[in-house]
Amino acid sequence: MKLLIALCLEEDRQTVAAIFKRAEIGIYSAVETTGFKGFAPANLLDDWFSSGGDAFSSAAMFSFTTVELAAKALLLVKQYNTDNPTNFPVRAFIMPVDASSHEN
Repeated sequence: MKLLIALCLEEDRQTVAAIFKRAEIGIYSAVETTGFKGFAPANLLDDWFSSGGDAFSSAAMFSFTTVELAAKALLLVKQYNTDNPTNFPVRAFIMPVDASSHEN
């Protein structure tokens, strides 16, 4: 089992949902979040609430899925980013799941 995580701007949420669908990932979760882009101060406590950077409405989408489906989704995200260059590409990660209370 793997944990697939995709981070994107809010306006790209439907695109990532379509990528998950193309990868045959039918069960996933999405969380609204705020992303910040800019330089961090030398001491993060000086800017505790990240007021120094630009804030962007973002989404974090994730799924616990198989190795094969996660790899397929990652490939589709890479292809999407290649075909649609932007300063805010979709970021995707595959992480191992060492243990789970649920077995498939």
